[in-house]
Amino acid sequence: MRAWVAGAGTATFFVVAPGTVVGVIPWLITGWTLPNSGGLWRVAQVVGGALIAAGLVPLLHAFTEFAKAGGTPAPVAPTEHLVVTGFNRYVRNPMYVGLVLVILGQALVFRSLGLLGYAAAVWVITASFVRGYEQPTLARQYGAEYETYRRNVPAWLPRLHPWRPSS
Repeated sequence: MRAWVAGAGTATFFVVAPGTVVGVIPWLITGWTLPNSGGLWRVAQVVGGALIAAGLVPLLHAFTEFAKAGGTPAPVAPTEHLVVTGFNRYVRNPMYVGLVLVILGQALVFRSLGLLGYAAAVWVITASFVRGYEQPTLARQYGAEYETYRRNVPAWLPRLHPWRPSS
């Protein structure tokens, strides 16, 4: 896949998938209405903002790594080789971890139990998708390379040190 096609496909998928998950749906739940806050709630909002930023970093970086690898994160246009760079060296699912962190941050910012429940639902849905579709598909597509990666990099809680695949 040409670099510009991979970049355009990745950007389009980013707007559609994460844009809906951390943009449209949270807006539908909260209307982006900030509660009047003071004291500890103001601190919670600051922590929420930090979680949003922390979640966006691996999310954006992972999308960039897919484009650089000549594919997209979308299952219909995968990369030719397994992407094990960037945040993928710490956790196998940095995009999903990032999404959940963003939603948890939004739950604090908007003081929304609805978003807290939504974050849990997003995690359950993505974990189920990973287990039922993504892992078997990656195992078929990348074989031993994926199995080695899977044995060395945890799915949800990041490693303390980056995994370095042997060449």
